[in-house]
Amino acid sequence: MLETIHLYHTNDLHSHFTYWPRIQKLLTERKKWHEEVGDSCYIFDIGDFIDRSHIYTEATVGKGNTQLLNDGLYDAVTIGNNEGITLSKADLNELYNDAKFDVIVGNLKTENNIPEWAKPFRIYKTVQGTKIGVIAATAEFRTYYEPLGWEIEDPLPVLQEIATEIHPLVDILLCMSHLGIHMDEQLAVLCPEIDVIFGSHTHHVLHEGKLVGNTLLTGGGKFGFFVGHTEIHFDVNNKSVVDKQTELYRTSELPIVRDEEQFDRALIEKGKALLDHPVFEADYYLNKEWYHHSTLSRFFAKGLLEFSKADCAMFNAGIFLRDLPKGTVTAFDVHQCLPHPINACVITLTGQELKEVLEIAQQSLDWPRTELKGLGFRGVVLGKILTYGCSINSEGELLVNGEKGNESKVYKLVTLDMFTFGYFFPQFKNLSKTYLLPQFLRDILSSYGQSYNKSKD
Repeated sequence: MLETIHLYHTNDLHSHFTYWPRIQKLLTERKKWHEEVGDSCYIFDIGDFIDRSHIYTEATVGKGNTQLLNDGLYDAVTIGNNEGITLSKADLNELYNDAKFDVIVGNLKTENNIPEWAKPFRIYKTVQGTKIGVIAATAEFRTYYEPLGWEIEDPLPVLQEIATEIHPLVDILLCMSHLGIHMDEQLAVLCPEIDVIFGSHTHHVLHEGKLVGNTLLTGGGKFGFFVGHTEIHFDVNNKSVVDKQTELYRTSELPIVRDEEQFDRALIEKGKALLDHPVFEADYYLNKEWYHHSTLSRFFAKGLLEFSKADCAMFNAGIFLRDLPKGTVTAFDVHQCLPHPINACVITLTGQELKEVLEIAQQSLDWPRTELKGLGFRGVVLGKILTYGCSINSEGELLVNGEKGNESKVYKLVTLDMFTFGYFFPQFKNLSKTYLLPQFLRDILSSYGQSYNKSKD
C-alpha cells in the first residue's frame, strides 16, 4: 500500500509580503484538499521569515509575523539568523508565545538547554501511521549569538547526533536547514539517513531539487518568490520510501487574490501607527547626503562615538535613507531613515593599520555609487565612506582627533558590522572586534537624540 505525503515549504521570506496572500491561500487550500482525500500534508518554514527592515515586523517585534504563520496553517518552523540575532534574547524568547506550530532547532541553547519555546526534533504521525521525524538547525553566527546570551553549537555534529538518536524511531527523516547549500551538501554525505533536506539561508533555487546520494535537497530562493512542494510516496507495508520529488511554484504566477495589493499596504499602516510616537526633538533639520558629509551624518557620528567610547568612527553615507525633520522625530521616522538590521562594531587596531584602512577608503573611488545588496544593508548605494576623528592629511600623515597619529599606538575604531566580513576591508577579519549588541544603528541614533535633549534640560 502506497501513502502519499505532501510537504509544502517556504524560506527566507524576509518580511516581503507582496505575494503573501497568494502563498497563504495556496497553503491553506492545498492542506484542506489533501486531507479531504486522505493524504497527509505538512507545512514548514525554513527560517528568516522575519526582517526588521519591514515596518510591521519592527513595530510588532516579529509577533505579527508569527500570526501570519498561524494563518498559513504551518506545522513547524526553524529559525534563521534574522530571528536569532536581530532580536534581543528577551524578544526572541517571546516571539513564539502565540504560535500554533512547532519551533524546531537543535543547535541553539541557553544554559546548556534548548529554549522553552523550541524542540530539538519532532515526530509526526501520518493518517496511515507513518512516523516522520523532523530535525533542524540554524547558521552558527557565534560572534553574534554569544554576546546576546545564547549558546550556538556547530550544526553538523548536532544534526548527526539527533539523527542517529531518532532514526530508529521513525520511518522518514526530514531536516529543516537554515545553513546554506554547501552545508546541506555536507550534511547529506554525513547523514545519508536523512530523506529530504529543506534548504535556505543562501537563497539558492533548486526547481526540481538536487540529489546527493539518496538525500533530496530543496531550495526556494528568497522573498516569497517561490513556494516549495515536496511529495513522498511511502510503501506502508515495506516501510520504505518508494519515490520523492520536489517542485517550486512561482508565486507571481499563482492566481490573484482579491484585494492583495492592499494587504502589504495595510501592514505598513499598522506598523506606522504603532511607531507613531516621539523619540526625541531635533533642534534643526537633519538632512542626508549620500556622497559627502551632512548634518545627519555628523549628528549620528556623535551618537556612535558616545555609545561606543571609541577614538574614531567610520561608516558609509548610504545608510541614511531619509532626512529627519526639525522638531519631533518619531520612532517611525528613525526606522525609515535607518531600516537596516546592522549593528556597530569596535575594532582594535594600530595606527599603521588604521592608516591602511583609511587609504583603502580614499582610493576606492567607485564605492560611493556601488549598489549594495545584502550584509544587512537595506539601502540603494553604498555612498561615500565617512570618517570622524581620523583622517589622512595632504602630507599623507595619519591624524586622530586633530593630532598626528602614532603608527604603533593602539586605537579603537567604531564602524558597521557589514564592514567586518572582509568584503570591503579584508584586514578587519583578523583584527580584534567587539560587536555592540543588540542595538541597531537606529537605536544608537535614538538614544543619542534622547540624551542630547536631556543635556539641555
